[in-house]
Amino acid sequence: MDKNLKVIPVASIFSNCSYIVPIYQRNYAWGATQIEQLIEDIDSSIDDSAKNYFLGNLIVNQTDNHLYEVIDGQQRLTTLFLLENYLGMNLASDALRFEAREKSNRTLHKLNNGNKGELREDLQSAEILDGYQIIENYFKTKGIDKAEVMTKLQKVFLVRVQVPHGIDLNHYFEIMNTRGEQLELHEIAKAKFLEVLETEHDKKTAALIWEKCSDMNSYIQMNFDPKVRRALFKKNWSSIRDTIDNFDSVKACVPNDEEDSQSIPLLEILKGNKLLNNRGSKDEAENERFESTISFPNFLLQVNAVIKKVDEEDSTLDDKHFLNHLSWAWEDADNAKNFLYHMLTCRVLFDKYILKREYAGDSKESGKWSLQRLEKYTDAKGDKPKYVGTFGDDGSRKNKQIKALQACLRITYTSPKTMHWISLVLAKLLENESCDLIELLENYCKTKVSVSHFEDASGFGFERIVFTYLDYLLYRDGYSYLGKEIIPPMRDDWQFQFRSSIEHFQPQNPVVGEAWKSEDLNSFGNLALITVSGNSKFSNLPPVGKISTYPSIIRQSLKLIIMKELVSLDDEGWTEAKASEHRDEMFKVLKG
Repeated sequence: MDKNLKVIPVASIFSNCSYIVPIYQRNYAWGATQIEQLIEDIDSSIDDSAKNYFLGNLIVNQTDNHLYEVIDGQQRLTTLFLLENYLGMNLASDALRFEAREKSNRTLHKLNNGNKGELREDLQSAEILDGYQIIENYFKTKGIDKAEVMTKLQKVFLVRVQVPHGIDLNHYFEIMNTRGEQLELHEIAKAKFLEVLETEHDKKTAALIWEKCSDMNSYIQMNFDPKVRRALFKKNWSSIRDTIDNFDSVKACVPNDEEDSQSIPLLEILKGNKLLNNRGSKDEAENERFESTISFPNFLLQVNAVIKKVDEEDSTLDDKHFLNHLSWAWEDADNAKNFLYHMLTCRVLFDKYILKREYAGDSKESGKWSLQRLEKYTDAKGDKPKYVGTFGDDGSRKNKQIKALQACLRITYTSPKTMHWISLVLAKLLENESCDLIELLENYCKTKVSVSHFEDASGFGFERIVFTYLDYLLYRDGYSYLGKEIIPPMRDDWQFQFRSSIEHFQPQNPVVGEAWKSEDLNSFGNLALITVSGNSKFSNLPPVGKISTYPSIIRQSLKLIIMKELVSLDDEGWTEAKASEHRDEMFKVLKG
């Protein structure tokens, strides 16, 4: 093996060495999606078919005998440090540190010492603390055995890669973070598709479809050259033309003049050169307005799931076997054309019917859920795009309801390999674009809630979908108690946030008063789903303290808003009896 490559078990990655994250790298930024995906990968890594499992590369520059500067992979490495801390593994005090970031170093040191000692909030790194709490909450919620994970870490590996000595590290870091010269898996898949196509016109059409679909953060129509756009889409741009029903009909929309019919080297096609106006005519402001629910590689897996009509138990959305999942599609030209046609049609449906995050107006910084279709309008300067609610006006009941229903699923199933609801929607829309999406997705949620056996669950044993679907039902129908409307239906001042932490309203270790019995404490009536940072702030405050000190956290959950109102009913505050009644009421809502 190359002396610059070393395969290291994750369990030993911090043994007899230290890592420093240089100042030119960004702060720790992983959230629940990435952290939980990493834990899932580790927890599901060892099976009968694979003795060892590789998490990826760690690019380093060795600056001393046992000291490595992290060039690429610091987000994963920091998460592994937090994970091994949580598991109680023995780590050196200087195993990981950040150059010129004392908040981060103080926080890592505190965690490495079992959270002993007080540290003012303004002296701590909120991002690192959030990461640790996400790990802790995930283990508790999923009931994962720490000892089993520690054993698996012996058979999960990183490849530590030493960069050449004397290299310009700042330049190397920029290369690693823009893409470098390595082909990503979806680019390899692209090459495989192009290899089986016979004519240059076929290859050009395939490459064009691929390139335009790969930009997930804009509406597909705006990625195309105006001439191709007019040929592919209906006059108002909202849908593919009825005459576009296979790959060859798409090809007929792509010019094939004499100059472009000359042989194009495969490498040039991969690089996106010599394509028809490859960058399209898209306005840069529009390019930054929307954010897709999934990445392009995950979208390819969704298309694959739609074509193959796989059930949810299949692992087709798991990108650990990305190329294997798609390999059937490049067995011959017919398969390739079929996949590419479906890629384009699914992408049009995806943009029109699957929610996005929109960064515009008052939500330019934080973003808001968006369910809009693109339509054409014409002014003195020509044809322009406009965005309107997919199901009528953006404020219409149907559009708001489907948007909230999808947002409920989006924040519940954050890992792309669990987003089966997307392929379910796309498959139904391909059959009939007028299908009832509300009925489809509500039935999906009801099934998920039912199979979770929520009535028998307790504490961290409740699955997230129980909380999120309940909040959707409260949003849809509203909620009144003793004749007083607490939650108005379809309220405009509330939307789903990314929440993953189960909060005990009456705390597990109260600072005042007596602790509740376990049965009452862990009852659904005493629980709500909030953000990890919200859970950290709530800590062991009593319910009255949580309500008065952190009203914005209370507003994260409609269930929690109801619990707040129950506290203020009388002078008794939050009691076991109120929690029990609230549980029964919420179970009635869930069961319809």
